[in-house]
Amino acid sequence: METVLRTEELSVAERFESWCDLTSRALVPTVLTPVDTGDFRAEARLLELGAVRISVMSYPALRSRRTPALVRRSDPELYQVALTRRGKQQLSQCRRDALVGPGDLLLYDTSHPFDARAALDGKEVEVIVVHVPRAALPLPAAKIDRTLAVPTPGHTGVGALLSQFLVPLVTQSACYRPQDAVRLGAVTMDLVTTFLAHRLGLEGAVPPESRQQTLMVSVHAFIERNLGDPQLSPEVVATAHHISVRYLHRLFQRQGASVGGWIRQRRLERCRRDLSDPQLADKSIGFVRMRWGFVHASDFARAFRTAFGVPPSTYRHSMLHEGLDAARQLQCTQGQHGSCQRDKT
Repeated sequence: METVLRTEELSVAERFESWCDLTSRALVPTVLTPVDTGDFRAEARLLELGAVRISVMSYPALRSRRTPALVRRSDPELYQVALTRRGKQQLSQCRRDALVGPGDLLLYDTSHPFDARAALDGKEVEVIVVHVPRAALPLPAAKIDRTLAVPTPGHTGVGALLSQFLVPLVTQSACYRPQDAVRLGAVTMDLVTTFLAHRLGLEGAVPPESRQQTLMVSVHAFIERNLGDPQLSPEVVATAHHISVRYLHRLFQRQGASVGGWIRQRRLERCRRDLSDPQLADKSIGFVRMRWGFVHASDFARAFRTAFGVPPSTYRHSMLHEGLDAARQLQCTQGQHGSCQRDKT
């Protein structure tokens, strides 16, 4: 439920590089430029709340740029609502410039380039950022985009409601149980939706089915996080989301899929990725399949061949030892079998 990084626990030489790696993998890829790389003291806590992720970060003066090239290369398609608790920051996006301080809320978007500068007053910045999938918000994206990089006071109205919820949420995270995560994430999503709808004057535009859409995003996120658990099943997914198994199956049927089929497909995709990763070349196929929840070797081999047209060992050898041409040919073979899809998270 929570991941923590404190750079002061690392050697001075490792601190900034580790911070860059964490923010790139766990949040969104950016180009970071610190004022001082020598003694980079920063801290990050990442809370997984179903479809919603919350990051609590404190860091010294730096510049963060999300370039057009990075957007094209990797876009998690997230809206990010930032609550500044300490220090001053500036963010430019979509030809707007925002200067925010303690108590201010700011919306920005990973699908557009941005340029941010932190600790403008020389004081360390502390910020709470809510990361919400664009697909989960039942509001017109074109209208939401008009509010990017436009500060909103977090002391009054719906902004205060959101702020007052977020602060105790992150400060009391140690008190939560794993089963609280999805519920808290749903509440966070509802508050963010209400906050944005209020800013846009669209309170009546939130459709009844928005909760169902949010639920499916949350279900998919839960499955992604638990693929390595061999006990993952429709019953586990339904219980975690406080719905019946029958209703869960109905949700997936509307998408033309089954719960079990979706879990198996996502596990196979993860195995496919690992088997083509040179950094995991020293790991056995057994290690890879068990890492993603396949208990029986025969079941895994059969499922992998059905999905991708070749046995796992052949796939790995082709990807790692026969060069790019063989890899491209194998990708074509996979496409003919119709089961090779990109990651959907």
